[in-house]
Amino acid sequence: MKMHILSGGRLKMRKSVYVPDADRQELFEIPVSCYLLKHPQGNVLFDTGCHPSTASNAEERWGGMAKFMTPISGPQDNVIDQLRLLEMGPDDIDVVVNSHLHSDHCGCNEFFKKASFICHAKELEAAQKEDSEKMGFLTVDWKQPMPTETINTQKDVFNDGRIVLVPVPGHTPGMTGALVSLDRSGAFFLASDSVALESNLVKDQIPRNMWNAELASQSMVEIRKIEMGGAKVLFGHDDEQYQTLRTGLEFYD
Repeated sequence: MKMHILSGGRLKMRKSVYVPDADRQELFEIPVSCYLLKHPQGNVLFDTGCHPSTASNAEERWGGMAKFMTPISGPQDNVIDQLRLLEMGPDDIDVVVNSHLHSDHCGCNEFFKKASFICHAKELEAAQKEDSEKMGFLTVDWKQPMPTETINTQKDVFNDGRIVLVPVPGHTPGMTGALVSLDRSGAFFLASDSVALESNLVKDQIPRNMWNAELASQSMVEIRKIEMGGAKVLFGHDDEQYQTLRTGLEFYD
């Protein structure tokens, strides 16, 4: 199995959202990552990143949210163009896993019309509530007609231990990570927004954009256990880590 880390966009946000003691006026840039897992039984995409249109007119698609989470993406910083670099297209993806249903993680869902989708049942329930847009769930991005399997507990996608989905609630009700086991490169935990930055995990920092801080802290305890078991945690929006990773055409296997 191979794992490609693909750019799903770049954002500019207030640093204090993730680092509570940072100056409230300080801005910083963060990556959005998608993960292509080329498994013998099918191609799995973990998260779909930002919609390509947000690179040129985020406010048209995201409305007021674009003021707090501002895309600064380049023209190829979206999963569709990234797949094209690998000579692949949306129809080559068999399964899409949404770690959660915020727009920077499910923005390209609409393109994967031949894929089946997986997300946590509590995540879908939260997104379907009347006031869900206040929590960052935009129907233009998450609400698509493709079949969706909902999970409540861990799920081994192909029943071979290589891609195991792990619920890690806190950032959202159904936040889900993935424990990926590769033959040569070892194990990785795709944390998404359950742990956005390395400092969150090391210093037990709870970002301000958490739905439930207590659950987020409990999830980080579980993620530390996974890390102690030998898995490398890939943080959701850590640019310093991102710059050290193999991305695009390069891969882990």
